[in-house]
Amino acid sequence: MRKFLLLPLRLSIGWGISPKLIGFTAILMLVLLRLSIGWHFYTEGLTKHNQGNWTAAPFFANARGPLAEQYRQMVWDYDGRYRLNKSATMQVLAVYREQVATHFDFDKDQKRQAQANYAKAIDQFDWVMDENAADIEEFKLGIDRVKKFDTDAKERSLREGVDSLGGQRDTIRREWTGKARPALDQIDKIWDNYAVAQNAIASERQLAAKGKFPLRKPRTNRIDTSIVDGLLPYFDIAVGLCLLLGLFTPVAALAAGVFLFSVFLSQYPPETGTTSSNYQLIESMACFVLASTGAGRFAGLDYFLHLFVRKSEADEFDEDDDA
Repeated sequence: MRKFLLLPLRLSIGWGISPKLIGFTAILMLVLLRLSIGWHFYTEGLTKHNQGNWTAAPFFANARGPLAEQYRQMVWDYDGRYRLNKSATMQVLAVYREQVATHFDFDKDQKRQAQANYAKAIDQFDWVMDENAADIEEFKLGIDRVKKFDTDAKERSLREGVDSLGGQRDTIRREWTGKARPALDQIDKIWDNYAVAQNAIASERQLAAKGKFPLRKPRTNRIDTSIVDGLLPYFDIAVGLCLLLGLFTPVAALAAGVFLFSVFLSQYPPETGTTSSNYQLIESMACFVLASTGAGRFAGLDYFLHLFVRKSEADEFDEDDDA
């Protein structure tokens, strides 16, 4: 029974009774590899967290290869249908206005200011839509055209092996997204400024007691960057700390390896130069090595957890013998 209960812990620190015998140099290299990858993840996570406005959207939007469409759909409101919809925008901003008022317990005068901010944001939205009307209309008309071209180009590439179609498809997609980019950037700024203005209504006492209330984007897909952007910095930090401490190393290294391999697949086939994803492939393979060798048991906390598991299993074995 005790062995069954310890199964999750044993899987988390390495299954074998002990790692295969390897030399001191190999052990040292495993430790250095674990520390290097751990430091990389930890610093990447801190950088993303400290930036505040970091987003994975450009990475997903520029995905290529057979899984490109799946990655692009993970970009929040990738085709702009939500932000370019006035009714949807009005609903988001109105809901946020009520949430802020409830969060800070606004009085009547503050609620009037919140309503004024709401009206101003809608006027700004209307101005952006009017100023960019021609490009927005062309962008909307191109949505179905781009999807159809993607499908046709993929089929022709498979049937004829025409490599140039990939570049042609990317060019058309860049031109299409470029039509709406100025308007979408301006709308994003309206949302950001609106959140700042609504929080600015709160008094110093209200801010100190409640803290700022963020404007949360409504999800446009089951999993999109509105969720990923918030979780990924903490994922990187957690993985980095586990690898640095040698704690639950197989789990942390496996998670890191799968994540990095997904990065490689998003840009498959890889190119050379600054856009290459080959280094993510190499680092993911290194993570799989750490996961499979129980590397946290060398100069890591997994060593002590492993001793605990072995002692518990030995005690259970002795009890069975006595019985």
